Amino acid sequence: MKPIAIDLFCGAGGMSEGILQAGFHIVFSSDISEDVEKTYTFRHEQLGLIHGENTYFQRADIRNLTSEEILSSIRNLKIFKDKDNIPQVDAIFGGPPCQGFSRAGLRQKDDPRNMLFREYLRIIKDIHPRYVIMENVEGFMDTKMDGYVGVTGDTYDNGSLMPEILINEFSKIGYLTLEPRLLDASNYGVPQRRKRAIFIAYLAGEEVPAYPEPTTPNENEKVTVDEAISDLIVNSGTKEMYFNHHSEYQLSSIYGRTKSITGTPIHSNNHIYNHDLSNHSALIQERFSLFQEGESSSMLKKRIREQGINLIEYPSLLKECVNKLQENYEPEQVIFLFNNPPVDDELINALLTKKNNRYRYNKDNVSPTVVTLPDDYLTPYENRIPTVREMARLQSFDDSFIFLGKRTTGGQRRKVEVPQYTQVGNAVPPLLAKAIGTKIIEAIKASNERRLKIQV
Repeated sequence: MKPIAIDLFCGAGGMSEGILQAGFHIVFSSDISEDVEKTYTFRHEQLGLIHGENTYFQRADIRNLTSEEILSSIRNLKIFKDKDNIPQVDAIFGGPPCQGFSRAGLRQKDDPRNMLFREYLRIIKDIHPRYVIMENVEGFMDTKMDGYVGVTGDTYDNGSLMPEILINEFSKIGYLTLEPRLLDASNYGVPQRRKRAIFIAYLAGEEVPAYPEPTTPNENEKVTVDEAISDLIVNSGTKEMYFNHHSEYQLSSIYGRTKSITGTPIHSNNHIYNHDLSNHSALIQERFSLFQEGESSSMLKKRIREQGINLIEYPSLLKECVNKLQENYEPEQVIFLFNNPPVDDELINALLTKKNNRYRYNKDNVSPTVVTLPDDYLTPYENRIPTVREMARLQSFDDSFIFLGKRTTGGQRRKVEVPQYTQVGNAVPPLLAKAIGTKIIEAIKASNERRLKIQV
């Protein structure tokens, strides 16, 4: 049988995809969200992983999830029906929610999400898998905690770094730990610069695992945005200009990297799922068209301020500017002022929105980190935000992976709903997870072979 794994905080299934590709069999997984449960279980059914037969998904708050529940769920799977004992769990994978550690927003030492990794350690202590893999945002590496109480009751000094706490906590429950490391997904075939903090622990007596060596370490080897999504251009004329043939990465996405339990990759059958376009007005499209490839909002403002712009080419924006400026300017004056730099801030603020972090992808580079808000980015080819499918491509999901639920949401609903864009943005890139999972399987096999030699 394949090495067996548990996937906690599984989300929509980015980590699962990668460790399945590496060769694990996932016997148990859990997440708190009903929205991700739909996506996760649907995908696993596609792959022949059937709830209650050869895998088990439990929607739960990890604070209420017991190790006995997990082991009982595994023990009652049909694949273990005729066995006296279930095999030892080979690995537990998990990424406790990371917003409390993120550098993208205000980090709070008392954020309750910071405590979820203690619950993760509690389950590890009880189940005692051979290997443990934990991933988180890079901000985890320099987060400090005040008076943190560990899973065995130890209290840490104020200002203790999370990696130091984690290494000590693993030691207390019988694990050795590799030095925590930041891995960049773009070094492993993912068309996205995304750094994740990775922690690997293992029981004494097991083969020492290793971090994966980069497969695409050099800039000229990395998969570009163009190689990832150029075949998804919607406008036929634009597609004719930019798309000539499918890249190797696109073909892998179409034909499928993840295999079903029968060993057959799941082909998308030329269906492009989750590729619905947002309905942008003429004004929004004109505003998007101002962005050049690789240009951010701040870069755009600087360029317009210094070089000006011909607003005759942007009738909707011209009308918008005149309306905002009201009694001060006639259309001819606005056109003249934008054509004669430097352009002052009053005019630029009338032209653009207050949003300062929009960016148009550079098709010849990897993308920045995929996030949960799609309107932070624009495609290189068309004046629109990327679709769920395009963002999934940049994360290295197969095209056959279908995201269910609402496409997007907003306001207070974001606190409880996990729409498709958020499912994609929160995921571990499958190819990064595969690289890590492959090294863990190598260690498991080496441990197994050594034990067999000793027995002989």
